[in-house]
Amino acid sequence: MNNILKYKVGETKLNTLGSKMTIISINGRKSITVEFKRNKYKILISYTAFKKGMVKNPYDKSLCGVGYLGEGKYIANINGKHTRTYTIWKGMFDRCYNIKYQLRLPTYINCTVCEEWYNFQNFGKWYDENYYEIENHMMSLDKDILIKGNKIYSPETCIFVPQNINTLFIRHGIHRGKYPIGVTIEGKKFYASCKNHKGKRTRLGTHNTPEEAFDAYKKYKENIIKQVAEEYKDRIPKKLYDAMLKYEVEITD
Repeated sequence: MNNILKYKVGETKLNTLGSKMTIISINGRKSITVEFKRNKYKILISYTAFKKGMVKNPYDKSLCGVGYLGEGKYIANINGKHTRTYTIWKGMFDRCYNIKYQLRLPTYINCTVCEEWYNFQNFGKWYDENYYEIENHMMSLDKDILIKGNKIYSPETCIFVPQNINTLFIRHGIHRGKYPIGVTIEGKKFYASCKNHKGKRTRLGTHNTPEEAFDAYKKYKENIIKQVAEEYKDRIPKKLYDAMLKYEVEITD
């Protein structure tokens, strides 16, 4: 009985992420119920866990200070290993909000995740409705093929894409220098080169100006994208196929 008297209804504490929780009932010698102030989430725990702040609130912004797990059927771990859905969700937040990640890949600076997807449960539902696989292909979550230049991860802008298609749209602007995409200077001339979806680089001739070299690159690149779209037409979503057919390479890319 003395142990029970140590627990006081109304006692408050912050968990390890700074969320305020309050004891609302005492259920026995080793069990209490606490409620989190911000979202009224309730959980049955031990008093020891309460005192140490080791109480998880699914609405705490535990991922990059933005994302939270929420309540629902989608879980982060099975037998100590991240689920595929969670791994993809986490990777999206790392790209947008992890400074160390952006130092390696600065193209993700100023990218964001829509508020709806802060909640892992919402992303999990979209994932189930949109994820597909192609045999012997890795799949990537893409945000800017459907809408060129887009920097927001959202249900409207994202689509799963085979990795070899996704690489067709990667632009290494930070390493390019002052000439347009696909263009390199050689002496007093300019030449264009481009990789296809299998990674093989083709040289596209020598030209008098960077603009002429870029035009050769643009024609070749857009043709490659259309060829790949036709090759995968029956295996990818129609909106991805349509976006690939309409895709235009610009000199500012």
